[in-house]
Amino acid sequence: QVQLVESGGGLVQAGGSLRLSCAASGSIFGIAALGWYRQAPGKQRELVATITSGGTTNYADSVKGRFTISRGNAKNTVYLQMNSLKPEDTAVYYCKVERSYYPYVTWGQGTQVTVSS
Repeated sequence: QVQLVESGGGLVQAGGSLRLSCAASGSIFGIAALGWYRQAPGKQRELVATITSGGTTNYADSVKGRFTISRGNAKNTVYLQMNSLKPEDTAVYYCKVERSYYPYVTWGQGTQVTVSS
């Protein structure tokens, strides 16, 4: 099994910054990709950013140029640096790990990000 611990959410004013962290433990071998997703009230969960084991990144158009995803040196930690935050970024942010072995997908418990105008 894979366990994920997220941290770094909170309340920030528009234009501010937050950094989310997600640390994976347990069966962390074979991690193919790490990612951040978010879900706002009444909306579906959506992709924010992903990073593969090879370092390739992908971002939602709505966060390009403002958010940066990166991995820690141990490769089992993923960060999301969020700058120039907007009220529409308010959501619960979830970390996701994709592995080449079962369990193929593991989600974190989520961390709340609230951006006030």
